[in-house]
Amino acid sequence: MENAPSWLTYGFVYLSAAVLAVPLARALGLGAIIGYLAAGIAIGPWGLALVRNVQDILHFAEFGVVLMLFLIGLELQPSRLWALRRPIFGLGSAQVLGCAAALFALAWLVGLPWRVSLVGALGLALSSTAIALQSLTERNLLRAGSGQAAFSILLFQDVAAIPILALLPLLGAAAGEGPGHTPGDLALEALKIVGVVGAIVLGGRLLLRPLLRWIAKSRTPEIFTAAALLLVVAIAMLMVTVGLSMALGAFLAGVLLADSEYRQELEADIEPFKGLLLGLFFIAVGMSIDFGVLMRSPWQMAALLAGFLVVKAIVIFGLARVAEIPYQERPVFTVLLAQGGEFAFVVFQAAAGAHVFAAETASLLIGAVALSMLLSPLLLALLDRVLLRRFAQVKAPKAAEISEPQEAPIIIAGFGRYGQIVSRVLLAQGIPTTVLDHSVEMLEVARTFGYRVFYGDATRLDLLRTAGAERARILVVAVDDPDQSLKIAKLARAHFPHLQIVARARDLTHWNKLRDVGVTLVQRELFESSLKSARTVLELMGLSPAEATTFTERFRTHNIALADRMYPHHKDQAKYIAVAREGRHQLAEQMAKERDAVAAAGVAYPGYAQTDGRDATDGHKSAHDAEGK
Repeated sequence: MENAPSWLTYGFVYLSAAVLAVPLARALGLGAIIGYLAAGIAIGPWGLALVRNVQDILHFAEFGVVLMLFLIGLELQPSRLWALRRPIFGLGSAQVLGCAAALFALAWLVGLPWRVSLVGALGLALSSTAIALQSLTERNLLRAGSGQAAFSILLFQDVAAIPILALLPLLGAAAGEGPGHTPGDLALEALKIVGVVGAIVLGGRLLLRPLLRWIAKSRTPEIFTAAALLLVVAIAMLMVTVGLSMALGAFLAGVLLADSEYRQELEADIEPFKGLLLGLFFIAVGMSIDFGVLMRSPWQMAALLAGFLVVKAIVIFGLARVAEIPYQERPVFTVLLAQGGEFAFVVFQAAAGAHVFAAETASLLIGAVALSMLLSPLLLALLDRVLLRRFAQVKAPKAAEISEPQEAPIIIAGFGRYGQIVSRVLLAQGIPTTVLDHSVEMLEVARTFGYRVFYGDATRLDLLRTAGAERARILVVAVDDPDQSLKIAKLARAHFPHLQIVARARDLTHWNKLRDVGVTLVQRELFESSLKSARTVLELMGLSPAEATTFTERFRTHNIALADRMYPHHKDQAKYIAVAREGRHQLAEQMAKERDAVAAAGVAYPGYAQTDGRDATDGHKSAHDAEGK
């Protein structure tokens, strides 16, 4: 390979290492992250030495973390982010300040200088966003209590990295060894930060959507992909220019586009790049482990590694108890946040550059962080095999996983009160189904009544393939959560277009969103049962069963037609409300005229106090006016 270009050689080395190490690690039950880290160690300077320029690769591969945060932002609408403000600033500040204070106290007690103690404590208090979020996703915990808490803390850490980096030049100047910053310089830097964040927010609101719309009109998929990558790269460059976290900027941009009609397309275009670059990042972390420092100071490294992991674990486990995270999820939560983070590399390198401490100290701290990132997946694998298995035996049945491809013509996603009825009807007709649910408690209930339900998250493409989506005819989306329902529908539409999708909608807003992704066979979950209750009330008011049935059936037909008329305008609130009010008024007036006709014929209309038709009609109008507002 002497005549091959360097990029081709390195590409061959990275891909070969990943293809060999990751499947082997997964086969041993250790997880993909350990495979990537082991591949990095094998090809790095302390392994086969196939790659020597580790820092450049690490900086390039950090873009995988940036893409991951952008995709997470796309899934998190601004309203949901606002709802998380308390855990972000509450739990996040408690974790960073609590861990930093405990680590600083420990370093001070062992006699380290206060500047080394402070910067070391702040850097080690941070956790690996890449490993934590990847591990939570693999365990389907990102939406659980521990996952939301961990995500909030990781997001706060990205914010906290800004003042930590701003503090380093001041500490260097205070030591008399680094460049100082005047109050004017600091004020100018603060204005730059505010300006860049403001530009991202305003640009995301005012410019990005029209720009994406214009690019989409070109009908050139590769250009839209290029535009998606350009968007993330441009925001990352802006953030780096003012010394902010690239990942934080990408996350903010993703949140601003979470309500965009192009969200699904952006996710589909960026996901493959994110996966490859994130894997490259883990390989680079493995290569960056300096075994030379470890061999020169083995006991010092071991004490540093064990000390900061134990101290952080104690603080974080106590925080998990205060936050009332379920005890089964606390071990994973603790291990994921106790490890060091990739941003600590930046902090310690910057501290050495500002002459806060010596380069040898920075190498020792960076080595400890890298080793903690290597140990974290190993500890998680140990937890999965020992501690969490005991929890599962005590609290829940062993989940039946899909190990062989299924052949049933119908897949039902969700076995709650809605999915159970659909499943029982089909079972009574002898129609085989594959039922998926990610609630262990629901599996226990299903097993008690003799149903066979597979454990799994239907928002995962690989699981849908195993469930037989490529061969099935119908997918019933019966999950309760509207966001998960939409994600499943989008996934099925994109990868299994032959599937007929029958979906459950929580309300009319959810119904509209399902229609947007091409799902037409949608049932509002309470619509039919509410109509039956209304028919019962009419009968109790004196209408005959036939009259009550006729009226409610007419109302049903009218409401379904009205929903179809409203749907094209559901993104224009004023027009949407106008069409809704017009349709409701039409029904009210029609019913009032019928009552007037009955009254004019001298027949008492059951259940109504007969004043005059105008009062009844006006009453309906005022009620519908109020509802429209």
